[in-house]
Amino acid sequence: MQKYAIFRSETGYYYYKYYDTVESLAGTMFEGIIIPESLPVVIDESGGFFSLTGDEYQFVRIEECDGPPLKLEEMYFKNADDFKLGWMSPDGDTYSCSYTGHAKCAKMLAEKFFPDAPLPERALGKAGWLKIIDSWDGTQREHKQFVYSLTGKMSKRQADRIFDLGLYSNPEVAEILSASEDSW
Repeated sequence: MQKYAIFRSETGYYYYKYYDTVESLAGTMFEGIIIPESLPVVIDESGGFFSLTGDEYQFVRIEECDGPPLKLEEMYFKNADDFKLGWMSPDGDTYSCSYTGHAKCAKMLAEKFFPDAPLPERALGKAGWLKIIDSWDGTQREHKQFVYSLTGKMSKRQADRIFDLGLYSNPEVAEILSASEDSW
């Protein structure tokens, strides 16, 4: 059984491996490096670690389990009222992620919906999923949303959801809509 520290972000929950004894560090790259006085610690995915006191920003709980401690919909909030960036299914369901989280989100979506897909983002795109990304180019004063369609089309349900999200005025949306309306 592995222990995990669960944290909350604006777009979903995330986790890191949690170690509270020197013995639990056996076999990790931190065996013999982390001293007992530093425990408990959390080891992140980049090879770093930090001591966990329990009052860290957005810390939620410790979870002990055999597999991943969070499901797709927990890590990437599904149909969140405050959806900004992420993926949209052909049915109009949204999965929120941060502006750098699209690839990880796509991987989990593909594992659920297209388990044999070697290229998650491409599999989603070919299946009609929309990618809503941040269009900030470094010169603008504000970040905006950009809707990307690999196929150049969207479903009627996606169009309705795009309208609900206030993205109908985006130039790329108008182009995708005009290419799609005949197929509804």
